[in-house]
Formats: sequence, C-alpha cells, structure tokens
Amino acid sequence: MKIRKVAVLGAGAVGSYVIWGLSAKQDIQLGVIAEGERAERLKQNGCHINDSVYHPEVWSPKEAAGVDLLIVAVKYGSLMGAMDSIQVVVGPDTTVMSLMNGVDSEERIAERVGEECIVHSLIKVASHREGDGYFFNPETTLGIIFGELLAPFDSERVQAISELFEGTGLHYRSTEYIREEIWSKFRLNVCNNLPQAILGAGVGCYTDSTHMKAISDGLRRELEEIAQAKGIDMSRLGADSGRGSAVPASARYSTLQDLDAGRHTEIDMFSGALMRMGQELGIPTPYNEYTYHMIKAIEEKNDGVFDYSGEKDKVTWAK
Repeated sequence: MKIRKVAVLGAGAVGSYVIWGLSAKQDIQLGVIAEGERAERLKQNGCHINDSVYHPEVWSPKEAAGVDLLIVAVKYGSLMGAMDSIQVVVGPDTTVMSLMNGVDSEERIAERVGEECIVHSLIKVASHREGDGYFFNPETTLGIIFGELLAPFDSERVQAISELFEGTGLHYRSTEYIREEIWSKFRLNVCNNLPQAILGAGVGCYTDSTHMKAISDGLRRELEEIAQAKGIDMSRLGADSGRGSAVPASARYSTLQDLDAGRHTEIDMFSGALMRMGQELGIPTPYNEYTYHMIKAIEEKNDGVFDYSGEKDKVTWAK
C-alpha cells in the first residue's frame, strides 16, 4: 500500500501544518477540498503559512473522490455540514484521519462512511492566525499521533502513513494506545484551553494563579472520572503524552483565539461533550457545566446580545 493522493479538508490552523509538511513531498498529489468562492480564493492566493505561500491543488469533493488519504481538519461546528463532502470523497480504498479536537469526530464520520476506513489520530500543534496566514514553530510542534484501535497495530495503512510523513519535516509517531492518546489531548484542551478563555489571559495564568489552577484541576477530575468509567486508562501513556507543544506564557489557545476574533468556539466539543457523557454515566460535571455556560455567554456578548447602548430608559430587575 502506498499513499499517492492526499486531500485535506480544512486549511486552517491544523490543516496548515499538514500542507506545510507535505507540500515538498515529491511523489504525491496534495490537494485542499473547497468549492465556490473559497475554492477560487485558494486557487488565486494559496495558503499563507509561516510567511510563505503554498499552492496545493484545489479540488471539489467529486474531483477528490477516491483519494488514498483524506485528512479532516475542520472546526467542530463545521463537521456536520462537511459530511456530504466527506461521503463523496471517501472511496473503497480511502483512509480517513481526523485531526479535529475532541473525542467523537471519528465516531460521527464513521456513521457516514464506516469505521473500517478510519485510522484514529490527533495533532498537537500550537498554531495561531495573523492576518491571512497561520504560524507555528515546526521545532517545538509535537505533531501527529495515529494508530489502530485493535491489533495488528503496525498495519499496512499505519506503515503507509509513516512512509508518507517520513522526511517531510512533520513530527509524527504511531501508537498502540491511540484511544488513550486522544483522551489525553482532550484533557489538555479541557483543562488548559477553557479556563484561560474565560479569564482572557495567557497560559502563564495556570502557574501564576492558585485560583486558575483550582479551576483547571476541577475540570480534570471530572474528565478523568468519566474516562475511567468508559474504560480509558491514560496511565498507560508516558509522561510526554500529557503535555502539549512548548509555548510562551503569553500564548492564547484556540478557544481564546476564537473569542478574541468574535467567533463561536468549540465548547460543545469540550465541556458540552463531557456534560452529555456525565449525564449518561451518572457522573456530576459542575465545573464543566459552569465553564460551558460561561463561554456560551461570552459568545453571546460577542454577538451583541448584551449591547444595551440604545436602551437607556429600559428598566430591569435582577431575579
């Protein structure tokens, strides 16, 4: 098995890392899936990554149909809207990797195209947007982790993905514990991504404030209790799996980046998912419930819901 044609769905912060790494690969076709105005913009302007411009091919879902590897890197809120495109792209020999945050994107994709085509995976990259481009540090980026849920773990397609990534500059590794690795990254996102988004401060707040650490620890306890109830043992992993890419204390993770830009976040994929799982398992999630509603309220604030500048004479009472 050899991967010769690769399609990336989602050319944002995560997709940019893949495009950056695979663009110099000599013996493959690399394309971004897009349609309409976005496709024309990508064809004309390319992808701006680390102060360079890359020009992968731009394919419609029909043009990408039957690719050897589909990498899904869309935002969580865009996944359901992308399902028709994914279904068109995936052929009988297509392997699908989802590099999305959270713990249920593979399950949602499998409902449309089948579990058998999916290699479970995750990415750890501290990428941020400036203007029209995306920036990350290739040296400190931990990169892509992938693997089979069941033996044989060193399957033909795992070997083919490793061969694809070899010599590209991408950091990667395969693992026998991919489910635990995905949940370990999920823990990083929930505990480190969300509290700083509410506070609006860099990640140094977790070491400089006992209060922020207490909130992060509360989120962690709830997540780990749910993971344990689902039979996910993250203690199998080495110490390195519990950390993200090295970043300065001023770094602002994806949820705070979304709020800074006035965008809606992926909170439904983080605390929202934990609330649903907690309800199913009978496990209370008060830290996650508070975090979920606070970030939703900040989204409403960004949307102008609380703009009362034109209602000076309107009176209300606290209830």
